[in-house]
Amino acid sequence: MSFRELAHQYIDGEWLTGNGSWDIIDFNPYNGEKLCSVTVATADEVDLAYRAAERAQREWAAAHPHERGRILSGAERVVAERADDIVEMLIDELGGTRFRAEYEVRGVRTLLREAAAQALGAAARLLPAAADGKENRLYRLPVGVIGVVSAYNFPFLATMKSVAPALALGNAAVVKPHQNAPVAGGTLVADIFREAGLPAGLLNVTITDSAEIGDSFIEHPVPKVIVFTGSERVGRHVAARAAGLFKRTVLELGGASALVVLDDADMGHAVRAAVHSRFLYQGQVSLAANRVLVDRSVAEEFTGRFTEEVAALTTGDPRDPDVSIGPVISGFQADAITSLVDEAVAQGATALVRSATRGNLVGPAVLTGLPEDSPLLKQEVFGPLALLVPFDGEDDAVRLLDRGPGGLSGAVHTADAERGVRFARRTRSGMFHVNEVTGLEDPLDAFGGEKMSGMGRLNGEAAVDAFTTWRWVSIQHGRTPFPF
Repeated sequence: MSFRELAHQYIDGEWLTGNGSWDIIDFNPYNGEKLCSVTVATADEVDLAYRAAERAQREWAAAHPHERGRILSGAERVVAERADDIVEMLIDELGGTRFRAEYEVRGVRTLLREAAAQALGAAARLLPAAADGKENRLYRLPVGVIGVVSAYNFPFLATMKSVAPALALGNAAVVKPHQNAPVAGGTLVADIFREAGLPAGLLNVTITDSAEIGDSFIEHPVPKVIVFTGSERVGRHVAARAAGLFKRTVLELGGASALVVLDDADMGHAVRAAVHSRFLYQGQVSLAANRVLVDRSVAEEFTGRFTEEVAALTTGDPRDPDVSIGPVISGFQADAITSLVDEAVAQGATALVRSATRGNLVGPAVLTGLPEDSPLLKQEVFGPLALLVPFDGEDDAVRLLDRGPGGLSGAVHTADAERGVRFARRTRSGMFHVNEVTGLEDPLDAFGGEKMSGMGRLNGEAAVDAFTTWRWVSIQHGRTPFPF
């Protein structure tokens, strides 16, 4: 389907026009082409979506796990058949390179395969009882309905990361995609499951904004779990509103991650990993290495090779196979990144690489010499800006790494893998990788952060924990001697 065909609300198996008072315009961030417009959903339509999900979920939860797995497998086949078209849509809507779009599609296919298996894996447990004649069973049951608020960076994968396992485990879902990715993060996902045969009502998409609906998406009485991907500021608000209503939350917030280069690292490999970790999808990735921390004993060599590689990156049309960096998502974002670089240089930082900004095209930049208390070293920068920071030994590296409020992901490079593991265990990050990039994704491994980078986890067993609840059922064989 085209952008225009997918530019609707999807509620209870029907493509509907929103009744809101304004339209969201979906633009190609590279050339400014209008892809489609969507009239926003109102709070009443959010209610319709949640009520449809609530009705459909009861029968879905009772369906045989093999049936749920069959639908998830069918969705994976649909993605495989439509892979080329989906890649083109991701390039157009998000401005990422073809490599980035293909990576996201591969990730979604892997995730759907694993979700199909999860449908069969949430088995009951039989536990020993303290009393004679007693049988204790623990059942994993779906929570019911989940609400998913997704971001614009890797939106296809991020939405599927919640929707696929939730459906596999017997839940229904309502998705509110980001305004900059209403198709990739919302209606495309719905259309794939529609084609795979998912019954109506189990997956609904409401394209809207808090300016129209307030907090109704979070506060609605139907959803029992809210999954949010976005900024720390909004995440705090989501957590507070949900907690007051005893809703479970899974929050994936800002990263400000770092890649650490120890004194015995393979310089060539570390440089390439750092470039990839920072500049994939123009740095618009919560897992991106905002900071590159380098042992002072090898800093000169690393810096020379790193800046040479970064300076060689090309910025331009994401469809050009020779282009490494496409546009950032909006003019607002382009201006914000450019201002950060200008302010840092004005305050004494040294620009080892600095490129021009043309429209939404922001060329790569590398800064060093920032004071240790610089706010820039503690914040997440969604753009192609790398910050080089020297350190003196592992203790200093851990100190610098953990100074900021975030703790999502990171990587360390060393010739001794076990040294890397010991280093990783000292950090306060939810995920840490040895001799790799910072932005890894695996459908079986717990995905999430520490500190202000969120709470809760997704993928694998973590997704089962997020989208199911335990029910203890005991059976007394024979008669219990009651005291009165």
